[in-house]
Amino acid sequence: MKITSKELRNKWLNFYTERGHKNIGAVSLIGDGETGVMFNVAGMQPLMPYLLGKPHPKGTRLTNIQGCVRTVDIDEVGDECHFTFFEMMGNWSLGDYFKKEKTAWTFELLTKVFGLDKNKICSTVFAGNKNAPRDEETADLLKKLGVKAENIFYLPENWWELDGTLNTPCGPDNEWFYPLTDTPCGRKNCDINCPCGRFVEIGNDVYMQYKKTSDGYLPLKNKNVDTGFGFERMLMFLNGVTDGYKTDLFSGVISYMEKAVNLKYGDNADTTKSMRIIADHMRTTVMLIGDENGILPSNIGAGYVLRRIMRRAVRHARLINLPTDGLVDIAKIYIEKVYDEAYPNLLEKEEYILSSIKAEIEKFLKTLELGNKEFDKVIAGIERKNQFMRANPNFVEEKTINGKSAFRLYDTFGFPLELTIEMATERGYGVDKAGFEECFKQHQELARTTNAGVFKGGLADDSEWTTRLHTACHIMLAGLRQMFGTGIEQKGSNITSERLRFDFNFDRKLTDEEVATLEKFVNDAINKDIPVNRLEMTFAEAKQKGGYGVHKADENEIVSVYEIPGVDFQICGGPHAKHTGELVNFKIQKQEAVSAGVRRIKATINNK
Repeated sequence: MKITSKELRNKWLNFYTERGHKNIGAVSLIGDGETGVMFNVAGMQPLMPYLLGKPHPKGTRLTNIQGCVRTVDIDEVGDECHFTFFEMMGNWSLGDYFKKEKTAWTFELLTKVFGLDKNKICSTVFAGNKNAPRDEETADLLKKLGVKAENIFYLPENWWELDGTLNTPCGPDNEWFYPLTDTPCGRKNCDINCPCGRFVEIGNDVYMQYKKTSDGYLPLKNKNVDTGFGFERMLMFLNGVTDGYKTDLFSGVISYMEKAVNLKYGDNADTTKSMRIIADHMRTTVMLIGDENGILPSNIGAGYVLRRIMRRAVRHARLINLPTDGLVDIAKIYIEKVYDEAYPNLLEKEEYILSSIKAEIEKFLKTLELGNKEFDKVIAGIERKNQFMRANPNFVEEKTINGKSAFRLYDTFGFPLELTIEMATERGYGVDKAGFEECFKQHQELARTTNAGVFKGGLADDSEWTTRLHTACHIMLAGLRQMFGTGIEQKGSNITSERLRFDFNFDRKLTDEEVATLEKFVNDAINKDIPVNRLEMTFAEAKQKGGYGVHKADENEIVSVYEIPGVDFQICGGPHAKHTGELVNFKIQKQEAVSAGVRRIKATINNK
């Protein structure tokens, strides 16, 4: 290994901090809701307000290495260079230095720190169009630094902006290239435009000097620089490898798998692909669960993406006969050996991360065993039909799993549609996605209609305790808000006939005294045997009267509000107990962390 990942990380940060940049560290991988994306997908994304002019608290020269998650091309993971989690090495000038300083520093970094030959360095600059002129300034600066004129290329695509987004910074960019080999491929012009891939892009500097508006491209008051170099790509390049899984980011994990399953990485295309998918997906899993705003697998939003990633890793572990406990061991390698210095929060949350992974694996293994059998039945049924129909002269072989079957795999056996598609593709089949979506819509409509009937009278006559535990959740949340303020909100819940599980935003463990106070609040409400009243009003009226809850609606939409006089007034679809005395007694059994800033309480009732 010519350079390790830890060495590369330190060289980048040291280079720019020595030149007056403040290391701002990495922000959460989870989208903040303001950028309109589920995950941070670019190093500059969290800095967008500052690139538009907002003063940054750490000044005008910044640097960091920012983790990103991108899953739009998840099906490509398994090749040599696609990753769902990756890092971007960045530095920024917010109205400070511009092209002269930046071209010089990037050139110095590449030649003096990383030892690249200046005579081999190639660069592309903006060719100009009707909106902005040709970037001769950058080209001239590159030539003065020592980049050969014949190695500078003017391209129309050397322009950076967020597609379709107005009032955002944009401008020409300067991309840096270097040859993997000195030997041309034999084509007439084997340069950076040659399809042979001899030249690799190692990074780019964006000169944000314009603002995209509905009236065109206007000059920014403060010109900015945004630099982005892919960490994994740079590590591959500096070590002379084209396979990202041969760097030390993954080598320990790959070596572990080789020994565990007695296979050699690279000997077989299918097993190598599975090894890569496992290595990539478990790294992303660790990062998402261990993030400062960490998430857990679920059936919605970012949690659903995480669940899909984890379950894909489990399935590929089974394909190469890797014990599923091995996935936990792989997670430990990332936490303890690869990212121990760069992400110390992973070490702090190690037990939580590993236990969360174990829980999801156990849940999925039960799903997978039953689902695989059902999937095989679906395929067998199609093949039997094809065999029966073969005698028909107009026979056309069926190679598609219909939407109804795909939805049954999802609804009954817990198979995400993407998993069914992936498994079907491996068997040479397609999946009727439109048919699946139609079944899904029908299911939602049925559920909505059924729920409306159940809740119309205010309560559902369900088992001896689920409804009462729902009411206990309301009272407990009211108690938390009384103790810690109205900023406390429900972040998730799960209720069975035996217990409630309730997640809420809070940044620490409740003390024993606080637990006792909360229990007393709920039990006082129970002992008073207060009636639980169901009211109907517009959403706007409910909010005006102090109603709160996770339910969102249009201002004039009629909603249900459950009132426990003197205790709670919450917007909710129900069902609930008729009066609080039905709960008998409330007891908190356990509290734990869900993620940074989110706590979980597990409690029971009727424990006298």
